[in-house]
Amino acid sequence: MTDHLPILLLLSPLFGALVCVLFGKGNSKNAWIVSMISLGISSILSVFLLLKVLSIKAGDIRYRMGGWDPSSGYEVGIELRIDILAALIVLAVTLVGFINTIYSKTRVPAEVGEKGPFFYALIQLLIVGLCGIIMTNDAFNLYVLIEITSLTSYALIAMGNRRAALSSFNYVIMGTIGASFYLLGVGYLYIKTGTLNIDDIHTYLENENLWTSQSIIVAFILIMLGVWTKMALFPLHGWLPNAYSYAPSMTGTFMAPLMTKVMVYVMIRVMLWLFGADFVYSEDSVWSELIVWMSVVAIVAGSFLALARNDIKKMLTYLIIAEVGYMVGGAWLNSLTGQAGAFYHILSDAAMTFCLFIAASIVIIRTGESRLNAFDGLFRKMPLTMIGFTIGGLSMIGLPPTCGFFSKWYLISGGIESGHWEFVVALLFSSLINAVIFFKIFERAYFGKIKGIKEEVSVADIDMIPAEGIKSVPASMLIPLFISALSVLILGIMNKNLFSWISNALKMING
Repeated sequence: MTDHLPILLLLSPLFGALVCVLFGKGNSKNAWIVSMISLGISSILSVFLLLKVLSIKAGDIRYRMGGWDPSSGYEVGIELRIDILAALIVLAVTLVGFINTIYSKTRVPAEVGEKGPFFYALIQLLIVGLCGIIMTNDAFNLYVLIEITSLTSYALIAMGNRRAALSSFNYVIMGTIGASFYLLGVGYLYIKTGTLNIDDIHTYLENENLWTSQSIIVAFILIMLGVWTKMALFPLHGWLPNAYSYAPSMTGTFMAPLMTKVMVYVMIRVMLWLFGADFVYSEDSVWSELIVWMSVVAIVAGSFLALARNDIKKMLTYLIIAEVGYMVGGAWLNSLTGQAGAFYHILSDAAMTFCLFIAASIVIIRTGESRLNAFDGLFRKMPLTMIGFTIGGLSMIGLPPTCGFFSKWYLISGGIESGHWEFVVALLFSSLINAVIFFKIFERAYFGKIKGIKEEVSVADIDMIPAEGIKSVPASMLIPLFISALSVLILGIMNKNLFSWISNALKMING
């Protein structure tokens, strides 16, 4: 059974989605139970998969669908490849999916009503797509799986309030453009190499010394543009703020921690597995220098846009855009410490974003208010929620022992090693902006309304009915918040082991 862990991990939520649609129709509770079981199984399998990868000396697991053997003479086959990096991200995806399902118990009936079974089916299909993206070793199947995640994301966002439909439509347009860029790039690679397997493409390009080919350079540009659009790298971020803000709360708490981070992983994989370090970091190439500066602009712009927002979720979404700049810049520093820091920040940012979005959603739901004045006096009214929010906020600022401190430390160290001081300054500047944002919220939550500031009271959404009591937060919402806050601290405490695993895996990839 352990030999089939990768495919079993995908099949569990896939069949769970089917069962939700067939037998959960009109009954959200049954669909919730099915989703809990299937995602619980996937989470357990992902833990075993991580332990198996850590126990083998080869560095990765190769799973060939249908028993396909590349030595048999058949050139076409689907392969899954799982190393320590992929195993860590898969574990993050399945755990976030499982914990978010706990959170959704009371929110699905309240926000999507009879569409509950379809919501759970779509979430499970989204998890299948994300895990498949992480594990696949085929460039075309990567495109197919990206589209699976996109299609399910569009539907999940459109289930939100009246403004969600337009936000979803904007996401469709940008997502289609990004996917088209990626597919065109893969087409160029297939024309030149005659294969779609990522390892085989890299080997062919290396053996034939095609790094200076105009077709390969165009393919690289197109693929990067597609991936950057999907991850919302500034200025290709236009679809993200409204999509995450107007989606149902349980959709935002799932997508915000994972979607952009998985696409950052795809970018790193394309850089190092497909094209290789010698190509992306070549002394004759301008890519590294140019893209680091692009990340600096993204960090500064995202931070300023977040600072200018008075809406809680909009503020958090712009912080995600700045965080994407962190990871893109770290990956392109031409430094092992920077690469490992970028990957560690994928896990770190997923944990703290999950924590913050759950806490913010609870505040909005219980107060009926989406602006920052919703936090007035909440340390007295909702102390447990505010403890969770505070842990996530301190991690976003970068204070020890949270994971945000250590991931920023590694990224800054990578910037210093590679001599990219502009990146270091941008990171420090962003951390200061985060401190201003979150300490302003902490002040309001502890002391109440800040004197001298006149604000309009704005209900979070015209379709939302404020909850019966500000103090009544069900356990199904608090437990996920506490777990996510605890994960922020655990990832920080385990930073040495995690960084060691990630660095060793990257050393093998870089050769």
